[in-house]
Amino acid sequence: MGSLFKAPSMPAPPAIVEPKVEDVPSADDAARKAQEEEDLRRRQRNRKGRRSTILTTPDYEDVAAETDQKSLLGG
Repeated sequence: MGSLFKAPSMPAPPAIVEPKVEDVPSADDAARKAQEEEDLRRRQRNRKGRRSTILTTPDYEDVAAETDQKSLLGG
């Protein structure tokens, strides 16, 4: 009766076959770099949205607004 509730043994995993280093293509070829630069230029040229509407630089983010000036109406 003990063999009824016993879990079956797991089979051995298959052997891992790694690719050879000389079969891997290089990621630094000139055609790929030229294509990536062209894609980046095209994306930058067609880019619209918030970046094109911001007219100030982000350097003014830390400057507090001057709101305590006296005016003729408010005294």
